[in-house]
Amino acid sequence: MTDITQRKAAEDQIRQLAFYDPLTGLPNRRMLIDRLRHALASSARSAHCGALLFIDLDHFKNLNDTLGHDKGDLLLQQVAQRLLDTVREEDTVARLGGDEYVVMLEGLDEFHDIAASQATAVGEKIIAKLNWPYQLAGHEFHSTPSMGLTLFNGHEVEVEDLLKQADLAMYQAKGAGRNGLRFYDPQMQAAVTKRAELEADIRQGILFGQFVLFFQPQVDKSGCVIGAEALLRWNHPTRGMVSPAEFIPVAEDSGQILTLGSWILEAACAQLVAWAADPETRALTLAVNVSSRQFRQQDFAQHILDMLDYTGANPHCLKLELTESLLADNLDDVIVKMSALRARGVGFSLDDFGTGYSSLSYLKRLPLDQLKIDQSFVRDVLTDPNDAAIVQTILALGKTLGLKVIAEGVETGEQRDFLVANGCNSYQGYLYSRPVPADEFLRYVHAVSVRKDAA
Repeated sequence: MTDITQRKAAEDQIRQLAFYDPLTGLPNRRMLIDRLRHALASSARSAHCGALLFIDLDHFKNLNDTLGHDKGDLLLQQVAQRLLDTVREEDTVARLGGDEYVVMLEGLDEFHDIAASQATAVGEKIIAKLNWPYQLAGHEFHSTPSMGLTLFNGHEVEVEDLLKQADLAMYQAKGAGRNGLRFYDPQMQAAVTKRAELEADIRQGILFGQFVLFFQPQVDKSGCVIGAEALLRWNHPTRGMVSPAEFIPVAEDSGQILTLGSWILEAACAQLVAWAADPETRALTLAVNVSSRQFRQQDFAQHILDMLDYTGANPHCLKLELTESLLADNLDDVIVKMSALRARGVGFSLDDFGTGYSSLSYLKRLPLDQLKIDQSFVRDVLTDPNDAAIVQTILALGKTLGLKVIAEGVETGEQRDFLVANGCNSYQGYLYSRPVPADEFLRYVHAVSVRKDAA
């Protein structure tokens, strides 16, 4: 006879490590997938629905950063216990890792709408319980969950796809403000797929030189061209002209805006060098939009200065357009970078002025040259008294602070006349020209010059 007690204990320990989370004792991802496969088979036989609830704790990293990882571990353990206390014994609660949990419900109704209602009731009960205060070794802590929910019935969807669906729904809950529940919608998956394809196309577009700069004239009250704004355009080989409103946000979120932004600035400097060879364009300024993500790079100012030296562009003709949202992050850092560039002659314009929530006290600290009235105010300036008042206020503010003001989105002579009457002397919009390629912009400048000479 042989004593197999130690061997059995070792086997149990190996099983525990292989299929269970060591911190909470909950099933891990491997065990969850195994149970989910059985649940799908059972659902196919019974025709009853099941549900996956993907749970992520909001701002969990803040707890680890402020109170330490030991308190974070306590929270994870207490969340696990609350989940177990909330669901039925036959349901599965698993921890995937970090602050992510999955609850699998089985035996719901065979009709999707009733099953959805049942799963929602459980989800709301979980959210309510996870909102209770936690006691973490003498510290009271409040935490909230974001939850994604998807239903399953038989083998309609593969195991990994079900987890992806619930995960996507959870991120939708976070995007909607956190501490809530969202159902998976097939349209969500289509949007994610489309976005991934667009990201890949942007990467290819940068690699193969599909992006170009267009230029929209900026004129004074006599109609003379005083500069232009550089606007990025993308002529995709199969998509055609892709709207900046479609690809710029994706480039921002994916980080590709850094590569694009650097290319735009270099192309703008090269354009200024080309204009410097023509007496009629030598004095024109070129405005370039800078994303907040781009500006936050530590070496941003030095990168611009190096680019000016490398290309030989006149820094006094380069104007960087910043948005108000950039000012809310680290104003002192913004001022340091702006001042370094301003010392070399680079100008600054505050874009879309009036649409953000910046304190006006920022204006007296920033080394700005110009305020840009957003087109949303210009559009209805003749019909909306509030827009008219905002435009007049911006113009008065610019005059008081010694800043130039330009209005964008000017489309009619009546709008221009209103702006002229209220002291605005610079304009940009379809009344004068749409954004056009470099050669067409040059023809426009020469045509305006000919008309002026003829007059």
